[in-house]
Parts: sequence; structure tokens; C-alpha cells
Amino acid sequence: MKRILIFLAIVLFVSAAGPGGVLAANPDKIKVGILLPLTGPFAAVAETQKEGALLAVDVINKRGGLSMPWGKVTVEGVVADDEAKQDVGVRRYRYMVSEGVKGVGGQTWAPLAFAINAIVSKEPMPYFPVCVLAKDAFKKGTLAQTTFATAFSPWTVGYMAGAAATKNLGKKKIFFLARADSWGWDIRDGVYAAAKEAGAQIVGYDEVSLGTNDFTTILQKVKAAKPDVFISAQFAADAVALLKQCHQMGLNKEMTIFNSFITNVVAKGLPPEALQGVYSMHYFYYDLAGFEDKTVAASAKEINDAYQAKYKRPMDAYAAIAYIAYMEMFRGFEQAKSFDPLKVAAALKANNGQFETVKGPARWREDQSAVYKYGAFLVKGKGPGEQKHPWDLFKVEGYQGGDSIMPNLKSLGY
Repeated sequence: MKRILIFLAIVLFVSAAGPGGVLAANPDKIKVGILLPLTGPFAAVAETQKEGALLAVDVINKRGGLSMPWGKVTVEGVVADDEAKQDVGVRRYRYMVSEGVKGVGGQTWAPLAFAINAIVSKEPMPYFPVCVLAKDAFKKGTLAQTTFATAFSPWTVGYMAGAAATKNLGKKKIFFLARADSWGWDIRDGVYAAAKEAGAQIVGYDEVSLGTNDFTTILQKVKAAKPDVFISAQFAADAVALLKQCHQMGLNKEMTIFNSFITNVVAKGLPPEALQGVYSMHYFYYDLAGFEDKTVAASAKEINDAYQAKYKRPMDAYAAIAYIAYMEMFRGFEQAKSFDPLKVAAALKANNGQFETVKGPARWREDQSAVYKYGAFLVKGKGPGEQKHPWDLFKVEGYQGGDSIMPNLKSLGY
């Protein structure tokens, strides 16, 4: 009988213990999932997102780990490739959960983020998508209680571009080129909203599908419309092709070229003469040396120094999105004093949802999107002779931010 009782006690202890033999309620080490399309069309951006996430893990572990009531808890980032495929991504997400991760972040491809959010709605998990989700994702009742998006919707991207073009640059006549999907249409709606507020005129519109590489016919229409600013929704390889052709056709000599949303990886795909004078909104630019908010400039420098020491190049926009996401996940654990998903979500929303980031103050809105004082920075491309080193790509000329750049909550059903 005594042997049986001892055996049962051992079984109960092992059942309650985590992978490291520590009681699951009070682990001294946890895993978090980093699920991204590391192969396929989004691989270059996904690589920077992975790096941002792993840097956040490094920052926490260099502090000794998460500060939990029972002591310090170190973090391991578990990386997997979702291949930008729903079946693969969902399967690998479920595998991560079965392996005991305490939170998951990732997705460059928004449709997969929607699919994982649907699972999280039924099976709560701290989930931080690091892509730009469609505006409809933020409608009341869509995001799970434990899903938090550190990037905004394409509508906000468009609104910022339109507001910067009209208010910062004083442009009054806009030709807008959309992409024929929710990304392009949401950006279009944001640009149009900003133009209406500023009394600007839309003098031309067109749209093309994702993957278009010949814009000659479109650019002839742009030239004929004689706008004072040409705003485009194209991103990644599409943006590189478009901006090169704008330069080749001499449009930059007749009007301001404004690509709505850019990253360093995209800008590096352009010869300096094609980048010169191009305006865009940049979620995070590493060099804020001349920026008016010196605290934010110092914060950007500190994190960029750490990133550059680890990865040998400056921090890019999507790396910053991921870094902020994982740092918020970790703050949620510490503030909740727990890894319980619902307690983590409640902790993030406490104190009016306010938090600090490497690009300044922010807060979680009721729709669980992040509102930043500096939503994105208005940048102007540097040309030949201006670039002091290979990553000296832009000059920061302003910013857009705050509640005014977000779709109002009433329009989302709140």
C-alpha cells in the first residue's frame, strides 16, 4: 500500500510539472511562439519580424527574465515557418500550443492572422499579429479578447499618407493608385478621408492587382491628369517596380511621388536616384537624430544599437512592429503576475491601456489596436551624394499620430 501511494504521488507531481520539471503554475522558464512565413513571397519582411521578436526575448533575458511573483522566469522563442499558407500556419500554431507556449506572435500575411484569431476566440491565448490587418478586423466582436495588434489597419496607412501630403506638404490635387484588394481599398478610403478634410481634390484613380510589374499605361494616365502629388498603395516588390518606373518616366520632375507605406528593405531595392525625393510614411525609422522629441530619438537609438550589434544592419519597420508586440506580451505577463490569457489581456487594458514603446507613448484602444503618439514618420528619400552609408536612406520630416489617424470607434460598431 505504501509503495502504491508513493507511486501515485510521483505520477501527480510529474503531471503537474512542466517540461523542465518545475511545477507548471510557477515555471522558471517559458516558451513563446514566433510563427512567420520564413519561406515564400514574404520571407524578406518575415526575417526582420523574426529578428525583432528574438531581440525582445534577448532584452528580457538580459534583465534576468520576467519578474514574476515566484521569481525570475527566462524566455525561449520558438520559431516556425507558416509558409503564408492557412493550413500550414494553423497546423503549426496548434503544434506550438501543444508544446506549451504561453503566447504567440507573428503573421506577415493577414488572412492567416484572421484564421489564428478565430482559434484564439474559442481557445484563449495571448496572440499578437504583427502584420497590418484589414480595417474589418477591428470591427466590434471580431478580434478575440486576447488578440492585440501592434500595427494599425491599411485605412490608417492611407489616412496618414493623405494627411501628410495635404497638411505637411500642402498638396491639393491627388492621383491615387490602389491595389485591387482590401489593402489597396482600405488605403484608398483613408487617403480620401484625409483629402476631404483638407479640401483636396482627387484628380485621378486607378487600381492594379498584386504582383503587377509594368506600370507604363497607368503612369501615362497619371502624367496626363497633372496632379501635384501621386500617392500609391503598392508595397514590397510592387513598390520597387513602380518607383523605378516613376523615375524612368520623369514623373518625379512633374509632381511629388508619395508611396504610402515603406520599409528600408523596399528602399534598398531602389537606386538612389529613384529614391531621391520620394515621400512615404515609415512605421519606425532608426535614425531620429534630428527629431523634435529627444526622448524618442534616444529610445530609437538605443534599440537600434542593440539590433545592429546583433544583426549587422539597422532596425527596420516590421522588426519594430514585432519587437513592440513581444515586449507588450511580456509586459502583460508581468502586470498580470500570471500566464493566464484572460488575466494577461485584462492587465494590458488596465490604466487606460497605456504603455511605452521604442517609438514613444501608446495605448490600447477598445478595439485592441494600438494608438501611438507617433503613428508613423514622414520620410523623404535621399539621393546620390546625400547617402552617407548604405542604410542612410531617408530624412525624417514629420509624423502623423494620435486618435485622429484611426478610424473612429463608432464606424467599427462601438
